[in-house]
Amino acid sequence: MQNSISRQHLYLIFTSLFLLIFVIVFAFGVLIPEGKEYRLKRIDLKKMSKELQEYQNFYNETFETLKTLKVKNRRIITAFNMTFNPDRFEKQNKSYFSKLSVSAIDFSGVEDNFAVYEVNTTSQISSPSSFYNFLDSVNKSDWIIGIHFPINFKRDGEHIMSSFTMKVYVNNKDKNSTTSRSEAK
Repeated sequence: MQNSISRQHLYLIFTSLFLLIFVIVFAFGVLIPEGKEYRLKRIDLKKMSKELQEYQNFYNETFETLKTLKVKNRRIITAFNMTFNPDRFEKQNKSYFSKLSVSAIDFSGVEDNFAVYEVNTTSQISSPSSFYNFLDSVNKSDWIIGIHFPINFKRDGEHIMSSFTMKVYVNNKDKNSTTSRSEAK
């Protein structure tokens, strides 16, 4: 009996067997372990994507709330950033009083976030109604101003003398800029 398999067929069989063994070893040695790792990473990716979506939704809700509050409180925000000018305040409100003077009180250590001004007025009226008109004017002004009690009214003939303290809330830009610079270091 003679061997009927030619040399080329033999090489082809050995090459095919070698490739089959190589594919099996490659599949069990590399692909299957990597597939398990791939599945674990895919599960982690889904968890991270879910967390990201939750954070994105929270960000979007918070951003919408911020935009709504900015629109709703635009006047207050701009008033908070305005610098207080006592001369301009006197000119705007002089019509309510016969005499109006504004003088600053220094509370530098106690009142860091706002300036305190004492306002003394003299008015030629028989009732304090012009004072109430003045309060309406203060509410519509460019600044955030708080009138603090007690408000003293003293009658002197036809004049009513009043004195009160008001706090003008302004953004302390110098303090904020030095704080942010010191935090950056």
